[in-house]
Amino acid sequence: MTAFVNQRAALDIDDHLPAVLAHPSEEEVAQLDAWWRANNYLTVGQIYLRGNPLMREPLRPEHIKPRLLGHWGTSPGLSLIYAHVSRLIKRTGQQTIYLTGPGHGGPALVAAGYLEGTYSEIYPGVSQDEAGMLRLFRQFSSPGGIPSHVSVTTPGSIHEGGELGYVLVHAFGAVMDNPDLLAVAVVGDGEAETGPLEGSWKGVSFINPVHDGAVLPILHLNGAKIAGPTVLARKSREEVRSLLEGHGYELIEVEGSDLPGMHHRFAAALTAAWVKIRTIQQAARSGDWDGSRPRWPLIVLRSPKGWTGPEQVDGVTVTGTWRSHQVPLSGVRDNAEHLRMLEQWLLSYRPQELFDDSGAPSELVRALAPEGELRMSASPHANGGLVTRDLDLPDFRDYAVDVTQPAQLRAESTRKLGELMRDIYARNPDRFRLFCPDETNSNRLGAVFEVTDRGFMEQVHPEDTAISRDGRVMEVLSEHNCHGWLEGYNLTGRHGIFATYEAFAMVSASQTVQHGKWLQEAAHLPWRAKVPSLNILLTSTAWRNDHNGFSHQGPGLIQVVLNQRGTVSRIYLPPDANCLLSVADHCFRSRSYVNLIVIDKQPQLQWLTIDQAIEHCARGAGVWEWAGTDDGASDPDIVLACAGDVVTMETVAAAQILKQRLPTMKVRVVNVVNLMTLPRPKDHPHGMSSTQFTELFTDTVDVVFAFHGYPGAIHQLVHGRPDADRFRVRGFIEEGTTTTPFDMTVRNRASRYHLVMDAINNAKRLPRGATDLKEWCEAQLARHHEYVVEHLEDMPEVRDWSLGDWAEPA
Repeated sequence: MTAFVNQRAALDIDDHLPAVLAHPSEEEVAQLDAWWRANNYLTVGQIYLRGNPLMREPLRPEHIKPRLLGHWGTSPGLSLIYAHVSRLIKRTGQQTIYLTGPGHGGPALVAAGYLEGTYSEIYPGVSQDEAGMLRLFRQFSSPGGIPSHVSVTTPGSIHEGGELGYVLVHAFGAVMDNPDLLAVAVVGDGEAETGPLEGSWKGVSFINPVHDGAVLPILHLNGAKIAGPTVLARKSREEVRSLLEGHGYELIEVEGSDLPGMHHRFAAALTAAWVKIRTIQQAARSGDWDGSRPRWPLIVLRSPKGWTGPEQVDGVTVTGTWRSHQVPLSGVRDNAEHLRMLEQWLLSYRPQELFDDSGAPSELVRALAPEGELRMSASPHANGGLVTRDLDLPDFRDYAVDVTQPAQLRAESTRKLGELMRDIYARNPDRFRLFCPDETNSNRLGAVFEVTDRGFMEQVHPEDTAISRDGRVMEVLSEHNCHGWLEGYNLTGRHGIFATYEAFAMVSASQTVQHGKWLQEAAHLPWRAKVPSLNILLTSTAWRNDHNGFSHQGPGLIQVVLNQRGTVSRIYLPPDANCLLSVADHCFRSRSYVNLIVIDKQPQLQWLTIDQAIEHCARGAGVWEWAGTDDGASDPDIVLACAGDVVTMETVAAAQILKQRLPTMKVRVVNVVNLMTLPRPKDHPHGMSSTQFTELFTDTVDVVFAFHGYPGAIHQLVHGRPDADRFRVRGFIEEGTTTTPFDMTVRNRASRYHLVMDAINNAKRLPRGATDLKEWCEAQLARHHEYVVEHLEDMPEVRDWSLGDWAEPA
């Protein structure tokens, strides 16, 4: 951890400082304007130029890139904000990160890091001279270069912004338990139309000024998105004000395009916002606070889209319209007039004032930039692995279920995880949080409320339970908010877990994908320190959401994570509480993974002792000798494999039926807890060796595989293994309704009776009685259908099944 992070900014505000900040001197305005012009120049250069970076000769077609890619329209506004926030930081020492909702303003943020010197420190080849500037231009949105968004390659970024809607959730997550951090979050007016962003304004209802930092949203209304107007830009000022004030913000509005007037107005607005934030924090942390939710400031900035770019092109207005969104002059290489306009545009920034003879930023440009880690592009908070502290974890063995023999005891497995997390909270009061959409108790994680409440800054009523302003369990009925808060929390160096009903994880599945992509690319950047993993717990699963019905039945996130690169993706299907504890401990210790854990919350049979669970989870998969009739001396007649809690019970029950009805049939039972052990080692780093795979599944015996998710996932994972076609997979096939638990397995043809029939149909050797057993299974399925309709519950031999108690019904 750096010395910078250990410093704690003073809350006291010097009496003269606000006036100085709000009223920049002429010298400061000149410095602000020079930095802004330099940033705009570098932005345009990145979009257009492959040569002549300092415009020291007339612009010619060969100086222009063959493909013009990038987004100009939002960039001048982003640069203006960055310049003024940098001045604020230099004057106050405020620790700040900058998040850009319009992430396609990437060239502006790359340019900012370059002007601050951070970019050249990280990428020495992009030096602060003419050669480095040329490389900066050529690499942008080009083969072998960098993306056009504020991607993981951009110093100071924790938010790419390519998929719109998440800037505020990332900002709010970043400041939780980060009391000295200010997250400046620019919300684009196109982004403001998305569902996730509409829900994310509510973040102020959960930020406690005592132990959290602050988010300063800046709604940038420049009037247009890619091909038309934006809703908020066309609404009246009164409606916009009413909307945002209704969310609990105190609005500060800035508008215009005149210079230097805009510099003076924005400086005053930013000062007012910062003073308001520090006043709120000072009152809260000194005890002079009644506990009511503060009205945090929000700046609404109205400036023209494409500001300072070409006003008109080919007689059509560009600046202030959607036409400036991407590349205002698109025919530069072939159109002499467009080439002339681009030359005038670049020269309008007066680059000779902004860069010295070597091509380095001039003193006038550098004058207002903060130094060291105060630079937003160099903030360790935006490279959260640098400030990560390991969790102080209790010994998970202390929470184990006492299993004396398999499948005798039933327990709610996730309740044990809740007890573990309760004590993680107690031992880590500033770096661990649970994020859950109003389902903490429902998912049996409520033990955390023994040490902390739900955090909530709105009114608290006497009938509320476990809700207070000091709580640190984050519950809001939005998967987008919970997922995004955890991402921001992780990326700034803290640990946590997102828990949700399995089916509704698909609401935020795209966020899971985007975060995985970020981690995948960060792995290629040695300067990006590894961050705590994104841990996702899915419970209330497809197989046991029988009371809610078909809408709540869907294991799709497994498939989503499965398709991510092996450097990032981890999927665990613990069959019982002790395996869950072992897996959770591993996930809480891990770095830069997407860890997906799937287990139901309902009472379920417990299989393994804690020592057996630790060994099983370490291997990722293993033979359960006690469940089958395979002696290991030779290949079995059939392999029954399983991955997932409910299907594990069905598999063991099927093996028991075979053991009793066909005792000479050799059955091997394999349980898989780490799904990523199934692929080949070259396909995933957790993939088991060929020898291990053969020891479990043989090379020739058919495998009946009962899987928690969609059957195709297993076929995908075992592709390339010996005779992969011998795997017969039973899983969720989109059959469901409001019904009984066992009927869910029947409807999806994954019940114990279906597995027994599959075993008979695919075994390499059929003992006497196999035909009779198939007929008996079919009769049992018919009896099941009649029984559940008549009695509204499962048959007793299914409902109360445990290992060793099975007997054929009369």
